[in-house]
Amino acid sequence: MTLQDLNELNLSNIGDWPIGIKAVAVLLVGALVCAAWYYFDTQHQVLALESAEREEIGLKNDFEKKQAKAVNLAAYKDQLEEMKQSFGAMLRQLPNQTEVASLLVDVSQTGLAAGLKFELFKPLAERKQDFYAELPIQLRVIGTYHEFGEFVSGLAALPRIVTIHEVSISPAAGGKLAMNALAKTYRYLELGEGR
Repeated sequence: MTLQDLNELNLSNIGDWPIGIKAVAVLLVGALVCAAWYYFDTQHQVLALESAEREEIGLKNDFEKKQAKAVNLAAYKDQLEEMKQSFGAMLRQLPNQTEVASLLVDVSQTGLAAGLKFELFKPLAERKQDFYAELPIQLRVIGTYHEFGEFVSGLAALPRIVTIHEVSISPAAGGKLAMNALAKTYRYLELGEGR
């Protein structure tokens, strides 16, 4: 078959074409139909399938995370309840406004019981925080090193929270030591008292 034979092919009489040309024409028409089918129908479905597969992977990851949380839900609830009880216990260690005076007396009595002599016991201005207020007390006591230790241990044993800050110890008269410190006690703020 030559190029001249191809030019003489008649489109209105395809049945007279040689078998090889008919096969090539059928393959070309089939390829065009398949390409058109893919372009107009299948391509959109393939893109939708890929999008759905990506969404499925995301949903599976979300499900696994939520399932892990759900499996541990009982443990989380127990932990939350334990934290609430612990927070409540700590909150009970913070005195309210009426208990502060007795707490200040407890601090001074703890120092006297340890054998310390108070040169300065000065409550400072209250500093309000989120849900509690700091009550700083400037202290200067005279005593021995062991008496200071007994005093600090006694403060730690009080049923209320008292912390010691800015401690400095220096020599004093008569072979004693002087301790300057800032003791802080805390109280919780009543509703509506806020910052």
